[in-house]
Amino acid sequence: MTFTAEELRYLAGQRLGRLATLAADGTLQNNPVGFTVHEAEGYIEIGGYDMGKSRKFLNIQKNPEVSLVIDDIASLDPWEVRGIEIRGRAEPVTGIERGPSESYLSAEAIRIHPRRIRSWNLEGSSSARWLP
Repeated sequence: MTFTAEELRYLAGQRLGRLATLAADGTLQNNPVGFTVHEAEGYIEIGGYDMGKSRKFLNIQKNPEVSLVIDDIASLDPWEVRGIEIRGRAEPVTGIERGPSESYLSAEAIRIHPRRIRSWNLEGSSSARWLP
């Protein structure tokens, strides 16, 4: 299993993350993205409108190393933030057949295969681990 039960519960309640990619000129790019967890396959998929033409999609074709952060503010008083950072290899995928409920998504996506997962303040615990 890639994600712990605690991490899966947290991810199921979130809709937005930030994906960091490395551009061909060596600069970093960070974009807000929606995501879907594919628990059985052990990856996260990022889709979108015209994904195949996006800078992030082009970036991962040159350098597949990425970092995805999904976080939120659990409490303002006392201040408490929680989240997950997923570092791994991104795979550009094309030719995805979308159903009627996903007609707004293009046939391209980015699949992130985690190598390192770091979570904090999920149900009161924190962890960091490297995956095989």
